[in-house]
Amino acid sequence: MRNKSKVVLRAYLFGVLFLLLLWQLTAALVQLPIIPEPLLVFERLGEIFADKIAVHAAYSLWRIFAGILLAVLVGYPLGIIMGYFGKADRYLAPLVYLTYPIPKIALLPILMLLAGIGELSKIIMIFLIVVFQIVVALRDGIRAIPAETYYPLYSLGARFRQVFRYILVPATLPNFITAIRVAMATAVSVLFFTETFGTQYGMGYFIMDAWLRVNYLEMYTGIVILSLMGLLLFGLLDILEARLCRWQMK
Repeated sequence: MRNKSKVVLRAYLFGVLFLLLLWQLTAALVQLPIIPEPLLVFERLGEIFADKIAVHAAYSLWRIFAGILLAVLVGYPLGIIMGYFGKADRYLAPLVYLTYPIPKIALLPILMLLAGIGELSKIIMIFLIVVFQIVVALRDGIRAIPAETYYPLYSLGARFRQVFRYILVPATLPNFITAIRVAMATAVSVLFFTETFGTQYGMGYFIMDAWLRVNYLEMYTGIVILSLMGLLLFGLLDILEARLCRWQMK
């Protein structure tokens, strides 16, 4: 496991170095203020992180975590019910199919009217993006379990609680984590857009404010922090998957 961690760390470092080199070459070729050199951006980041950026990053992370937590609390049991109970799936699947394809960003004006322009509308937007991914992934994961898998527990008189613990949870964990991983990038992108409305905190607000002030160095520091936030979130999911789904890790 330790050797695998070192390999993963080297892969991450290689990716970061490659992007930094590409960024440096682009800045050297273009030579425009809109694409500053990485060193200048990181110097500026060190100067303003504690005083200006940290609070914006904290707000953005809070909104992402709150939206995902709410999506898990609602989507996990709903996906389990739809996957295990055929009758529930027949009634609930049409509702999911009708609402899932709707672009969630199109609902932002409605959310702002109903929930206000503060924190709640932003958290609900993240929730709407993630919850459908969880529901569909869990339902499909359970439906893919062979019927023979249940027979030993059924023969021992197991109830749904035992089936849930010993079959449904282990079988759906990879699908569950993958669903959150797939939805994460979209959630961060949409959060950036929502943070340009009705708030003075968040990485979306910080980046757009720097752009409007034609402060390209600070704009890029915000982009770097947003990228590092994504790296942090995906890294946490990878660690979670490595610990909970060891049987499928190579």
